[in-house]
Amino acid sequence: MNTLKSKNLFEEAKNYIPGGVNSPVRAFKSVGGTPRFISKGIGSKIYDVDGNEYIDFIGSWGPHLFGHNPSFIKEALLTAIESGTSFGAPTEIEVEMAKLICDLVPSIEMVRMVNSGTEATMSAIRAARGFTNKEKIIKFEGCYHGHGDFFLIKAGSGALTFGVPTSPGVTKGNAADTLVADLNSIESVKNLVVKNKNEIAAIIIEPVVGNMGTIRSNDLFIKKLRSICNEEKIILIFDEVMTGFRLAKGGAQEILGVTPDLTTFGKIIGGGLPVGAYGGKKEIMEIISPNGPVYQAGTLSGNPLAMSAGCAALNYIKENPQIYNVLEEKSSYLENGIMRAIKATGKSYQLNRVGSMMTLFFTEEPVIDYNTAVKSDTKLFGKFFNEMLSKGIYFPPAQFEAFFVSSAHSKEDLDKTIIAVAESLNNIK
Repeated sequence: MNTLKSKNLFEEAKNYIPGGVNSPVRAFKSVGGTPRFISKGIGSKIYDVDGNEYIDFIGSWGPHLFGHNPSFIKEALLTAIESGTSFGAPTEIEVEMAKLICDLVPSIEMVRMVNSGTEATMSAIRAARGFTNKEKIIKFEGCYHGHGDFFLIKAGSGALTFGVPTSPGVTKGNAADTLVADLNSIESVKNLVVKNKNEIAAIIIEPVVGNMGTIRSNDLFIKKLRSICNEEKIILIFDEVMTGFRLAKGGAQEILGVTPDLTTFGKIIGGGLPVGAYGGKKEIMEIISPNGPVYQAGTLSGNPLAMSAGCAALNYIKENPQIYNVLEEKSSYLENGIMRAIKATGKSYQLNRVGSMMTLFFTEEPVIDYNTAVKSDTKLFGKFFNEMLSKGIYFPPAQFEAFFVSSAHSKEDLDKTIIAVAESLNNIK
């Protein structure tokens, strides 16, 4: 596979961009090799600058539920751009987007648009602190909520991949206000609540984790977490930046049957464009400026291009709810094929799947939290990743990430992927 143009671009990029990339995992540092510079995406496929074709299971890290560049999103963008790209003033499409989110997700009574998932989670924490007049928060080890200072304490995603879950530049004060519990361990939460009585503003969690690989919250655990928050007057925040509208119309909270106080969104609500949002109970959201004293602003929030693409995506979901049945069928088919390939090796590698998200962990112990996830053989994953890439299958270049199935993936795509997995597992024994 010729990758000369990508190699040359990467070397040039290193002179102007830290590490040659604008987000760390893209550098392929944990898997080795040269990052591919992508020139276009169509349906289930992406193409690099050297002309190589890949079946894509990253989907821009989740938002491409319908595959790359679907016609209805492209048409919405072309229509929107005719009227202008940004105004810094209210637009009708913002109202439509807010109504759609409130309509599709029962726990959302009011919603505020922002420009990224990180901005959404940071703002939700500020709202919770302002509403409760308390300062401390609880997060879970290995969960990633963006690169806000108070989140980079034992964090997941790229921070976990590169072995720096507590980042330099995070102050001791921020670290002191962030308490860390163990996912799926309600006792670890209870202990922190007891030791910090009446000091905890919020508990934030990825209800289905995507940032230390795919891990589902235990049903009993998440229900007890809701009960603790009720009893202690703690704001429960679901970070659904990755799972919102990806796993179900109502997100992970619909699957788990638990209602948070606040929810953060990203990815799909922009139809592939940069966007985020946070929303929830009206009494909490009304504390946000200009209604209340908690200040949060963004010049490009509610950008008409992102709102137009997002409305197209959410309207499609609203009008075609069967898409989740299609995704489940395709994802189950892929899961079963990968499981057969694993079984043929005589190993017991773990494949975690929730809906159209899944992760293959190179460990033979069930992965239920941070401590079990980090037992994965990352070097073996690196070999597997590069074997798959050489066969034209583009998985995330990091062990601790989810890969995503879209409605654009065909049976031929899935069969080719299953065959490639079997061959790759055999080659890296």
